[in-house]
Amino acid sequence: MLVFFIFLSFGFVFVSILIFHKSVAKQNETTDHASLRGSMGWPFIGETISFFKPHRSDSTGTFLQKHVSRYGKVFKSNICGGKAIVSCDQELNMFILQNEGKLFTSDYPKAMHDILGEYSLLLATGEVHRKLKNVIISFINLTKSKAEFLLCAENLSISMLASWKNCREIEFHREVKMFTLSVMVNQLLSIKPEDPARRYVLQDFLSYMKGFISLPVPLPGTAYTNAIKARKRLSSRVMEMIKFRKNKEAEMNEALREEDFLDVIMSNEDLNYEEKVSIVLDILLGGFETSATLISLVVYFLAKSPSLLQKLKKEHEAIRAKKGDGELLNWEDYQKMKFTQCVMSEALRCGNIVKMVHRKATHDIKFKEYVIPKGWKVFPIFTAVHLDPSLHENPFEFNPMRWTDKAKMNKKTTAFGGGLRVCPGGELGKLQVAFFLHHLVLSYRWKTKSDEMPIAHPYVEFKRGMLLEIDATS
Repeated sequence: MLVFFIFLSFGFVFVSILIFHKSVAKQNETTDHASLRGSMGWPFIGETISFFKPHRSDSTGTFLQKHVSRYGKVFKSNICGGKAIVSCDQELNMFILQNEGKLFTSDYPKAMHDILGEYSLLLATGEVHRKLKNVIISFINLTKSKAEFLLCAENLSISMLASWKNCREIEFHREVKMFTLSVMVNQLLSIKPEDPARRYVLQDFLSYMKGFISLPVPLPGTAYTNAIKARKRLSSRVMEMIKFRKNKEAEMNEALREEDFLDVIMSNEDLNYEEKVSIVLDILLGGFETSATLISLVVYFLAKSPSLLQKLKKEHEAIRAKKGDGELLNWEDYQKMKFTQCVMSEALRCGNIVKMVHRKATHDIKFKEYVIPKGWKVFPIFTAVHLDPSLHENPFEFNPMRWTDKAKMNKKTTAFGGGLRVCPGGELGKLQVAFFLHHLVLSYRWKTKSDEMPIAHPYVEFKRGMLLEIDATS
């Protein structure tokens, strides 16, 4: 009898909340901030689960499709524990990005703060953000100008492709993650491909990534807890390297090693230990994850477009024909890869490595007919703009030729964000991707599984890990 009354009580409370929620939601749709329509979803959790539900990254997903159809390109909701504005409007998105630090500020969930740490570039604001970003930009500028970087990227490309010689099937996305991580840890920390630390770092980064989209449940074995532990291990590894280099015990080894960017970071007296470690992790995360995903997206879309793959191959055959036997690529060769640039840009538009960013309004803001109240969360959706039929003809078609007018397309896409927080490493990532593609298209043919697809989690993964059937070219 007691159990019956407990269930009856819970049932009464649940129904009461549901009735109250529906009446409030209906009132919200018509009275609260009349310029913005929308739904606040369920009590407490709002529409968070539906908003973040995984979907094809080359689509906007069911949630946005339904809400835009019902409420328009800008609507209100309850996401991540607060009232929110969701923007699928190009002009409003650009306004948000360009007013970072003035009208809007970064506002990622607490779980991401726990995992990334307070000095992550993604989370830092104001003067701290400016300081950290300047250090990362110096890494990018220094690396791009180093012949050693180009040599490293190409040699590792050749080595990885050679290791597939007797394979008929490979888990491509995981393989290229190892490639891009190898390039970054080599340039940043002087970790060589044969060093076992490389694989340990990759495993920790995979756990690190999974934690971003997990529920913040602080229990043993959860993705959230594993991500925090992985971050601590990565931090400890970098901290140990910094302390080791500061000791004179390493003098003999250091004399044989070329200067890497960790040496540059260590010499920066404006940074504390935690900031130095955070910069290393930010560069590794941005440099390996996004570059690997871009390679996989290019390979995925080209597998479905044989004529485009042939066009890309011809460009690289022409570059190779002008090189001597065994001669490696250089910066001038990269400049000749015009169609390759178009292919990479179109893969970014269609595949959407970054779906959105998290912001919060610091003032009451009026933009056109929209009113954004102070304190509300704001989500500019990049995917919606990239796939907007009013901006792009046949937006779901993979068509690199639309990028022949690059200046025009850049105004209609935000693959690397915008404003103060535009990703500083975009071009560096494209450089290593282009070098890898050069050797891939000249060495192999490939097929994807019929049900393969890129999935937004919101970061991009592949349904089958991009399982490829490969065959060496004759």
